[in-house]
Amino acid sequence: MTKFSWARAWAVLIKEWQQMLRDRLTFAMAVGVPIMQLILFGFAINTDPKGMPTVAVIADSGAMAQSVLVALQNTGYFKIDQVVTDEQKAEQLIENGTVQFMVMIPPHFSRDVIRGAKPNILLSVDGTDPAASGNAIAAVNVVLPQALGHDLVGPLANLMPTTNPFGVIVHRRYNPEGLSRYNIVPGLVGTILTMTMVMLTSLAMTRERERGTMENLLATPVRPSEVMIGKILPYVILGYLQLGVILSAAFVIFEVPMQGSFALLLLMIGVFMVANLGVGFSFSTLAKNQLQAMQMTFFFFLPSILLSGFMFPYRAMPQWAQAIGEVLPLTHFLRIVRGILLKGASFGEILPELWPMLLFLLVASAMAMLRYRKTLD
Repeated sequence: MTKFSWARAWAVLIKEWQQMLRDRLTFAMAVGVPIMQLILFGFAINTDPKGMPTVAVIADSGAMAQSVLVALQNTGYFKIDQVVTDEQKAEQLIENGTVQFMVMIPPHFSRDVIRGAKPNILLSVDGTDPAASGNAIAAVNVVLPQALGHDLVGPLANLMPTTNPFGVIVHRRYNPEGLSRYNIVPGLVGTILTMTMVMLTSLAMTRERERGTMENLLATPVRPSEVMIGKILPYVILGYLQLGVILSAAFVIFEVPMQGSFALLLLMIGVFMVANLGVGFSFSTLAKNQLQAMQMTFFFFLPSILLSGFMFPYRAMPQWAQAIGEVLPLTHFLRIVRGILLKGASFGEILPELWPMLLFLLVASAMAMLRYRKTLD
């Protein structure tokens, strides 16, 4: 047996390094994934959202009502985008997710404060994502009792600071108890389907290529669209089987409510699955082997789970991260599934989130078709 040789080990090292450099995709993933993680976790992720969109319903235009609004904005958590007098319009804004908070100041608020009647201010919260509003609610309980410090002076000074001049009623809508599972479990439907649908489909074509059966498929008169449909539909069936397990656990074990249409939910899940399967099919036409397909899946799945609002509050992210998140189908699907399950959203209410998923599906399918035709050539 020959002795250990550093020269031979060095030769193997050189050979392995050259082979790694030839696999440009793997090398790019090895460098790109850490950079992406640093950017996302360092700049995009924020667990303390500020500037949350808020609508104020003002039935009293007095100075004290304005002081309350200023105090809310000074906390940094509330960004009062709209001030309305129509309660129904404000209700619609919070129902469709346009705003996170709704503040209602009752009629004769200033008069009741002066009389010591201690009126109540209502703070309605979109409770579908408890993590997005927890710190804001805590700030309200601290700041608002002192909001009228500049107004209650002179003869009114006896109303401060021994007693709070008004009360604050916090109404967590769609999730009164603030249960995190009402937010996490519906989100798991999207994240699990994203991971499995993209990964399984991306492996389908590369597996054919590695086993040598791709040549037989290319020799047949099957068109690219027929191949794509034939490859995707079995995984749609598999996805619905997964869905049955997830939803059964959601309803039976975690007691997640079902406020909307179950048929509409199944339809939207089908659109979402096909969109992700289109991504997987596109990856399979780019990857040369199953390892590369797995790497591409991870490169797509990581920003999807971080920038969609599943793990961290979506509105806490900077604008550039939100812009990326708007491109991802998981972002829109999470709003749809939470809207149907927790809010009872109708088709018209989820339509603004449906068309971006359909557009994504169209683009992903077109890319897959173009790449597959090049493979045929």
